Amino acid sequence: MPTYVYEALNAAGKAEKGRIEAGSSDEAISAIRQQGFFPTSVREDSVGGGTGEKTKKDKKAKKEKKKKGMSISFGKVKTKNLCQFTRQLSTLQDAGLPLLRSLQILEQQQKPGKLKSILLEVVEDVESGSSLSDSMSKHPKAFDRLYSKMVAAGEIGGVLDVILQRLANFMEKAERLKARIKGAMIYPICVIVVAVLIVTGIMYFVIPKFEDIFNDFEVELPGLTLWLIETSLWVAGTPKEGEQAIPGFIWIVTSPFLIFFFMKLIRRTGPGRAATDIIRMKVPVIGPLVMKTSVARFTRTLGTLVAAGVPILEAVLITRDTSGNYVYEKALNGVHDSIREGETVADPLREAKVCDSIVVNMIEVGEETGDLDVMLIKIADNYDEEVDVAVTAMLSLLEPALVVVLGGIVGTIVLALFMPLVKMIESVSQD
Repeated sequence: MPTYVYEALNAAGKAEKGRIEAGSSDEAISAIRQQGFFPTSVREDSVGGGTGEKTKKDKKAKKEKKKKGMSISFGKVKTKNLCQFTRQLSTLQDAGLPLLRSLQILEQQQKPGKLKSILLEVVEDVESGSSLSDSMSKHPKAFDRLYSKMVAAGEIGGVLDVILQRLANFMEKAERLKARIKGAMIYPICVIVVAVLIVTGIMYFVIPKFEDIFNDFEVELPGLTLWLIETSLWVAGTPKEGEQAIPGFIWIVTSPFLIFFFMKLIRRTGPGRAATDIIRMKVPVIGPLVMKTSVARFTRTLGTLVAAGVPILEAVLITRDTSGNYVYEKALNGVHDSIREGETVADPLREAKVCDSIVVNMIEVGEETGDLDVMLIKIADNYDEEVDVAVTAMLSLLEPALVVVLGGIVGTIVLALFMPLVKMIESVSQD
């Protein structure tokens, strides 16, 4: 008689595991229910015997399912998809559905891709007896350290549904903040790109025609016009003196990509990353926005972890690793050392001068009252609003600045072209 391994819930709702001998899986389920348990998983034990035809078929079906669910994909899972999965899992857990069954449902409804492949492996790990947090920690591209630690805290405290709800809220707010900043930058970037393309086109196609006209009339050209013609020749890659290996318009088109990859390369090094983060925070207009965004991020992360029941020292380390800014990583290192020595969170932040005094004071009050997590979330919400205001203010300054710069460029081109034309008209009228 084959042996079946089962997982079930007892009358108190706690998980139970065991083995039972039965003629079939249906008989095993009935026997488990007679013991007063609610079975969530029943499978034939291949170790204790039961390596018959049915077991082979089950294994084959399992392999086929895995093969079907997997797809070739690279990179990280989209935050939008992960957030949706988290909220759905929270809802299913709140409804009282067994964890394994909830994961199976969510895996089946996922579209082929990275997340589906990962969820399939998570389901198999949970089915074999692993905890959800341990299973998720094997896939850092989908479930980062913050995610798996919060899930672990939820499992230990028996409040997984609540923790998942908080995780979903956290990711949604973080994604909205990122989307607002990206959305605000679309307009000026589009204006700059179009303006650069138009000016490049004028340099490549229009200016050479005017040069031919000036040469035909043998007009003495002013310095500004000569400079404009030389620039036009550089853009076209046909200078009067010497040879130009690469036309200027290629440099103009490729320079943004080169700068982007160069910055990526620099930030792969520790000193380069530290230098770029410090410089960003010193730049006028952009610096305050970076500071507000970083404060909102680390306070929300730390507040969410503390509220979930993660130990404060571990919560600070996770927040440090996910802050995304060298300046705040250094400050949070000081916070970690301070807490380890029995001191407060607020004092090292005050010494580091990475936050406004109001932030430090609110954290200090939260520590004194025992509501540190609540106060941190309030700070994050407040700074989210301030980021909105800062982005709006930046756009209000950027738009007229773009108009002035573009107007200056166009005005310079027009002036350089019309100065020789005026001389030509004067010479013709004198004749």
